Amino acid sequence: MSWDILFKQFRNHLKLEKSLSENSIEAYLHDVEKLKQYNEIALLGIATPTATLPEHISGLMAYVNELGLAPHSQARILSGLKAFFKFLMMEDLITADPCELFEGPKLGRKLPDTLSFPEIEHLFEHIDMSTPEGFRNRAMLETLYSSGLRVSELVELRLNHLYFDIGFLKVLGKGNKERLVPIGSDARKYISTYIKEVRCHINIKKGYENYVFLNRRGAGLTRVMIFTIIKNLGIEANINKTISPHTFRHSFASHLIEGGADLRAVQEMLGHESITTTEIYTHLDREYLTQVIKDFHPRS
Repeated sequence: MSWDILFKQFRNHLKLEKSLSENSIEAYLHDVEKLKQYNEIALLGIATPTATLPEHISGLMAYVNELGLAPHSQARILSGLKAFFKFLMMEDLITADPCELFEGPKLGRKLPDTLSFPEIEHLFEHIDMSTPEGFRNRAMLETLYSSGLRVSELVELRLNHLYFDIGFLKVLGKGNKERLVPIGSDARKYISTYIKEVRCHINIKKGYENYVFLNRRGAGLTRVMIFTIIKNLGIEANINKTISPHTFRHSFASHLIEGGADLRAVQEMLGHESITTTEIYTHLDREYLTQVIKDFHPRS
């Protein structure tokens, strides 16, 4: 039976036999849907959930961990999958549970740190907006969180890469691969204000005229400078986590996935290569990516 038919039967099971609330049912279905999305991303070719093998479950869990999904969210996805395959066993649709030997991630285990949305806002509140550097830093961090950029992509961002009329950035990622990434309204606002009110007063050095973010001497910022800015801000905000530019990237992905965003859309926006092949992307149009940001990103 197809994915959709079995999902529908699972929904009915949760509603009629488990008497779960609609919100709980949707949460279970969102978690199980991640397996279908991973099947499409990694080109596994699983025609029906009944053909799922333990290595497919292992691959999915490794992938969401790579995206930076919080441990409790990883545990929730595995719990949803366990409930789904337990249902398939009860219905005699499978003879072996592919989730049987899997345990949820230990919540104390060291995994990529993410910031909750309140922590993100708390961090932003501690930026000194009375200084030119503070306004620049706010624009940079809003951009990291809004679009999930790598630190190298942030420091290389150019003025002619800003397509604010359609709400996108053009990003030059690993291997000089270009991609278009949606950017939220808050980040657009802070970048625009920085350019109009701060950057215009900087004596820009030759060769850096097209760089968006500059230091006080008019040259480009380095990766180390961005790391230092974020580390010091975390100390000022009393956030007891190891945070870096990549923390914002992990948080961007984690918050989208936890909100229910499609794994393929998140992968496209992050510019991630697949763990199985380098050419696996289902083409996702700009309108769809924009809608994902609007529907699932906390600052949209």
